[in-house]
Amino acid sequence: MKKTIATLIAGLFATAAFAQTPAPAATTTPAAAKLEAKHEKQAAKAEVKETKAAAKADVKEAKADAKQTKAEAKAEVKEAKAEHKAAKAEHKAEAHKDTTVAAATPAK
Repeated sequence: MKKTIATLIAGLFATAAFAQTPAPAATTTPAAAKLEAKHEKQAAKAEVKETKAAAKADVKEAKADAKQTKAEAKAEVKEAKAEHKAAKAEHKAEAHKDTTVAAATPAK
């Protein structure tokens, strides 16, 4: 009888000690795991969409910048040609003026 009481008391202490140990990490149920995976997949898809949209916007901006730069370069070339033409005309006028003045002065 003493052994039976001792075993019961030991069992009581063992269950009390077992009850106080921290619970194991929460295990996810298969349904919860599927749901979590679905959310992660949706988040990844959304991130990919955002990245693609940002890349498209960057490409559009780069094309616009290239177009603007090309237009500016074209305008600069046009302006340089106009300046060259004006300088050439001015030089021609001076050369004509010099030959006219030289021809008008009498030789001694």
